[in-house]
Amino acid sequence: MSFLLRNKNAILFDMDGVLYDSMPNHSKAWSLAMEKFGMHMSSHDVYLNEGATGHDTVVRISLRDRGYEATETEINDIYGYKAALFRSMPEARIMPGAPDVFRKAAAAGLKIMIVTGSGQKNLIERVQKDFEGFITRDRMVTAFEVTRGKPYPDPYLKGLEIAGVSASDAVVVENAPLGIRAAVSAGIDTIAVNTGPLDDDILLAEHPVLLMHSMQELADSFEKLI
Repeated sequence: MSFLLRNKNAILFDMDGVLYDSMPNHSKAWSLAMEKFGMHMSSHDVYLNEGATGHDTVVRISLRDRGYEATETEINDIYGYKAALFRSMPEARIMPGAPDVFRKAAAAGLKIMIVTGSGQKNLIERVQKDFEGFITRDRMVTAFEVTRGKPYPDPYLKGLEIAGVSASDAVVVENAPLGIRAAVSAGIDTIAVNTGPLDDDILLAEHPVLLMHSMQELADSFEKLI
């Protein structure tokens, strides 16, 4: 474990489930939105699809449940309804340990980036306030910056481009199987942080270099990783 962050120059974080305990809200919002439009999305489905853009999630569930792709109008309606539901829910807490990880990463001289499949503007704005001094909008890759979201490597390749580093110079912190797959496909060493209900084996199947069970555990282990 001692080698992992040695000679790394950048650390790229997912947002939901890593920086915020926001996945329960996403799960409830997706479930209600899909039900309204005649489809079904369980909590397990939500966590398995976490990291994908809203567009890709609607396409995937429509193909599974209805056997055909949703139209662009349907996609916009479903995701718009889901986003409105999410905004109406209680504010998600900052994930315990996340601020400590940011402070320790900055102290170690690592460039900090956020790479998220989210298009939730309220959360994208909030993270810049909650992690002020560490993150600005130009250090974020969101659903608005890429055409192909996770599990494609595009979001993380974009993050590397913005950070000005190569894949071998970076490390990713992810909680979602699709996100881990995207980061590993981009050639980046990835720490899995299993903050949700999925079995560890589901995340380990995507080949992270380490698996932890909380951001606090990562914060407590950070010096050892350096």
